[in-house]
Amino acid sequence: NCSTLDDIIEIQQELIEQGYLKKKKIKTPKKNTAQPLQFKSHDGFTIYVGKNNRQNDILTKRAKPEDIWLHTKNLPGSHVIIECHGKTISDSTLEEAGCLAAYFSKARDGNKVPVDYTFAKNVRKPVGAKPGFVIYDNYKTIFVNPKCSQTENLPF
Repeated sequence: NCSTLDDIIEIQQELIEQGYLKKKKIKTPKKNTAQPLQFKSHDGFTIYVGKNNRQNDILTKRAKPEDIWLHTKNLPGSHVIIECHGKTISDSTLEEAGCLAAYFSKARDGNKVPVDYTFAKNVRKPVGAKPGFVIYDNYKTIFVNPKCSQTENLPF
């Protein structure tokens, strides 16, 4: 016979210990994850840059099929997305995004860095792959300098 809240809690604890009840899990609030970097090309297109593998995965997953995906060729680096909204992008926008892909990679201090680009619909994450790892096809390669108008004033 329970007469106080403490009695009820004690019985509840006993039932949990004996396996009749499951212990309540306290939900921890989700951490507010940092957002990808966002840039505007001189033509007005939005360019997103992932800062880590998790952001790279999120960016690539959220990209629309007609958006342009860029990454340094055969080097670790950020995934870059040009949001196209069905419009054709200019060579200068492609070069600016390529510059960002090169800057946010192991080739930051390089010159004439190869950057692959393709439509986002050609980028896939293999089942069970590590965060940030993707495969892609139907791509082209441009060579860019990581130091350009988009990167010259960056604090990193």
